[in-house]
Amino acid sequence: MTQQRIPVWVKALDPLSQFGLVHALRQRPEIVLISDAELAELQQGQQTDQRTTPPVVALIAVDSLDATAVQVLRAAAQRGCRRTVLIGSTIDDDALMTAVELGVSGVLRRTDATADRIVHLLQAAAAGDGSLPPDLLGRLLGQVSRMQRHVLAPRGLSHTGLSDRETHVLRLVADGKDTQEIARELSYSERTVKNVLHDVTSRLQLKNRSHAVAYALREGLI
Repeated sequence: MTQQRIPVWVKALDPLSQFGLVHALRQRPEIVLISDAELAELQQGQQTDQRTTPPVVALIAVDSLDATAVQVLRAAAQRGCRRTVLIGSTIDDDALMTAVELGVSGVLRRTDATADRIVHLLQAAAAGDGSLPPDLLGRLLGQVSRMQRHVLAPRGLSHTGLSDRETHVLRLVADGKDTQEIARELSYSERTVKNVLHDVTSRLQLKNRSHAVAYALREGLI
């Protein structure tokens, strides 16, 4: 069976990088390059039937993640690119967090941007996977840890979006305990336990407590 080619929209902030990326990817059998006009047509197709339209991956090359680069990332999402790979010359901690917040799933330094590595990231992005250089991943995790300690923890929250109380309740539900047992173990009223579960299922749009536990386990929240 022939492997489906990945539609890729390339946008660099300088003409030389644009030419180089297009030239390198045009020769790759795994990739099909998408023009601006084709991207607009695909966007209409996605609105009509997302099941048969492959996800377009945006490949964006910048020097640094400044205001202009941020606008390009946002524009890519607005134009129908459901995955984004970013190539950058300078990627500091703030830029890294901004890129992740904007939905970038793959990051590559310009000095490491060989054709093979670019294609690998594009394939990972198309499959819904993320990829960061090990040192950047460590810096990102460090930022999340600092945010947890200094911003979220004092407010009783975590980076998962669940409060400590919600996490404790879900863990006990996952252990098979009923409302009365959870209330007794945590020194809460049964009404409080029910309210916690109701808040979690409503906020995350889940069907019931079993669905909430399954979601939390799948996402690594508990």
